[in-house]
Amino acid sequence: MTTTPRTMRAILQRTPVMPILTIHHAQWAGDLAQALVQGGITVFEVVMRTPQSVAALRAMLEATPEADIGLGTLMTAEDVHTARQAGAKFGVSPGLTPELAAAIQDTPFPFLPGVATASEVMQARAWGLKELKYFPAQGPVGAGWIKDMSGVFPDVLFCPTGGIRPPDIPVYLKLPNCCTVGGSWVVPTELLNDRDWAGITALAQQASAFGVR
Repeated sequence: MTTTPRTMRAILQRTPVMPILTIHHAQWAGDLAQALVQGGITVFEVVMRTPQSVAALRAMLEATPEADIGLGTLMTAEDVHTARQAGAKFGVSPGLTPELAAAIQDTPFPFLPGVATASEVMQARAWGLKELKYFPAQGPVGAGWIKDMSGVFPDVLFCPTGGIRPPDIPVYLKLPNCCTVGGSWVVPTELLNDRDWAGITALAQQASAFGVR
């Protein structure tokens, strides 16, 4: 039976925290995905910043088919093609260009482009994109900007990333136009290098607890 893919909004609504993962060793990726899912996190982004990123994404999808795993730092139409071919459930970009917009409209693909100004939000909406990454959020600073945007763009849902730490998260999640934040703190480099899956699961449990209201 074929299941209908989730929309970008539905994917974001699955989790209060979306881990942003830089993976240098694809052979660990399946274990990492399972550690996150065991901690209650079922949405995460693998960034294309290492030679192992695509192989890691594939390993994670195989290990945790229940998870929505995206590929990030997509810059070009070719990057979008790579993400689709790898089986990514969604794509993430630090910004948005006409080339990227055309690439994702050719074939429906849940997409989370980055914005930093009201003009960029308007352009994204003109291309039919209403789930947007606010980057860089600069820790708690971005919450004020997102709050101000709620009255201007009530149909837009923001996912802030960039310097956000656990104490900042409740401030964002109280906003009507933010249900998810992105962050790398869920998988610290030292825990990943030590393959401390129990430690990562504990941090994932801490992250998923922000969704309990």
